[in-house]
Amino acid sequence: MKVLVIRFSSIGDIVLTTPVVRCLKNQLNAEVHYLTKPGFSSLLANNPYVDQVWTLDSPNLREELKRAGFTLVVDLHNNLRSRKITSGLRTDIRRFNKINIAKWLVVNKLSRSLPEWHIVDRYLQTVEHLSVKNDGKGLDYFPAPDANLKNHSIPNSPFAVYAIGGQWQTKQLPNDLISDLCAKIEHPIVLIGGKDDATVGDQLEQNHSHVINLCGKLSLDQSALVTRQSSLLISHDTGMMHIGSAFGVDVFSIWGNTIPEFGMYPYQAGEQSIQFEVPNLGCRPCSKIGFNQCPNSHFHCMRHQNMDRIASEVNLLLRRKDDGK
Repeated sequence: MKVLVIRFSSIGDIVLTTPVVRCLKNQLNAEVHYLTKPGFSSLLANNPYVDQVWTLDSPNLREELKRAGFTLVVDLHNNLRSRKITSGLRTDIRRFNKINIAKWLVVNKLSRSLPEWHIVDRYLQTVEHLSVKNDGKGLDYFPAPDANLKNHSIPNSPFAVYAIGGQWQTKQLPNDLISDLCAKIEHPIVLIGGKDDATVGDQLEQNHSHVINLCGKLSLDQSALVTRQSSLLISHDTGMMHIGSAFGVDVFSIWGNTIPEFGMYPYQAGEQSIQFEVPNLGCRPCSKIGFNQCPNSHFHCMRHQNMDRIASEVNLLLRRKDDGK
């Protein structure tokens, strides 16, 4: 069997598809190919369950896919672009149910009903006709073999990694609350994020002696290695949250305008993982993705987060790990 799996973006979404890839390879002995955007191909380059990575910038992509002779296409993106690319393929095509109508109804406060399954299980539904089963091994992330942290100083004692960024502002704690949280945490904190987060990271490092800013200084693989070495990952609703889950790290996820009930909460993360939300907000969720600013201007979903509680839970867990418990 020769299978093409499609997911164009983004980091977290692609990591969440890795159980499908692994199960297809291991349970069907399939030859597994993966089509994604060029900027995300590195997420799959070292995955031993992927035989070939295709990218959207491949010349004559549709003709090349036709010639490849796939016996099955598993479209986990399921949008107009993926449908157009696969429209000429004369093969079995199975498309992921994105439950967009159900999400729209919840966002617009017309319903509270969402499937109770995690998106990983819904992804696997796409191939259940092949008797593929969830193997229970969680998510995969494979850094490049030559990825290392030899040029960066990482604490030897238990420490927290904090992924301070996010694709949307309404998924991120405001900078003053991030600073407040860092001040309340007793153990070393390593900040990770992109170049856009570097300025905030520098300010936090200057203001808090136990904070190490690596935002904009690490590749994605290096950020993954730091996370794997950490005692705890603090993250907003981001791709790094899912990479941390792939390593079985305890993930403290802080939720703003999105909700875990959409099915993308940390999957099989560490047993002491916690989700932090502001309860009973009538305006939440205001989007299934996010906005650059709160549509209601108050940003209660993040502004009303309890920094004392989050810090207390972080300190408790890191104390236990420091004591070897």
